[in-house]
Amino acid sequence: MSKCFSLTASRNWCLRSVFSKSGLRSTIFDLADGTIMHCWVPKTRKESKPDLLLIHGLGANAMWQWGDVIRIVVPYFNVYVPDLVFFGDSFTTRPERSESFQAQCVMRVMEANSVRRMSVVGLSYGGFVAYSMAAQFREAVERVVICCAGVCLEEKDLAAGLFQVSDLEEATSILLPQTAEKMRELMGYTFVKPPVPFMPSCLLNDYIDVMCTEYMEEKKELVRAIPKDRKLSELPKIPQPTLIIWGDQDKIFPLELGHRLKRHLGDNAELVVIKDTGHGFFLEKPKEMKKHLKSFLINSVSPPPTKSPLPDHQNRQE
Repeated sequence: MSKCFSLTASRNWCLRSVFSKSGLRSTIFDLADGTIMHCWVPKTRKESKPDLLLIHGLGANAMWQWGDVIRIVVPYFNVYVPDLVFFGDSFTTRPERSESFQAQCVMRVMEANSVRRMSVVGLSYGGFVAYSMAAQFREAVERVVICCAGVCLEEKDLAAGLFQVSDLEEATSILLPQTAEKMRELMGYTFVKPPVPFMPSCLLNDYIDVMCTEYMEEKKELVRAIPKDRKLSELPKIPQPTLIIWGDQDKIFPLELGHRLKRHLGDNAELVVIKDTGHGFFLEKPKEMKKHLKSFLINSVSPPPTKSPLPDHQNRQE
């Protein structure tokens, strides 16, 4: 018997409604090289507002990771939320799998929207892409937020035991789960206190069936490309003001990588550590994440006509 109701599909529909009601529209861009990019863009772009790009991590699509942030930032920015290649409605026939290629595709979407200067926020894998954009397109990127993205990792870190899972293929099977058991394992690595303490297998399998079955081999290639030949000595130092946000108990990209990135960038960067959270701090403690985004991004622009729902900035912890 075919399944007549999907909670995952219903939530996906609700998120589309949230984005639309927030003043964004779903748009497809053909980059004319075998690459199709989907991006949420402003229905009406206002020249008086600065531009903000939100880049998602591994997971379903951009909506699932930025749904709670959209309504906070749209009063202040023209907001752009792309699906990275092989996520959502974005894909390519090209062989490239690096974050550098992802960054170039996203930049071409921004150029197609006549965006010449922007701030960029990257979450987990999206942080790799955001960092690459800042390095490649220095004149276009003004400010950068890197959230729990181990851009300073080196290929040798896998064998050195920095990560709880040192086998790349095993890590890939966890990061891209295809069974309820693997999904629970991923949640164990992602959260200190999961937002939902227990999820029945039927709901986990529903999520996998709806959101995690397309382009699986291509996504595995994206993960394998992250550590390949990676050396800290070859990582460019981006010149933009950079905010680094990390959960103190991150089991996917350990906090050491946050400190390593701060040392790499020096005084140009600020590291914020959110206590008692893991890799998914944006879901465990969303108010704290929004607070830091407000302090770094929103407080630097003119206020909108209505009061921001974000709390005032409080002291940060390093």
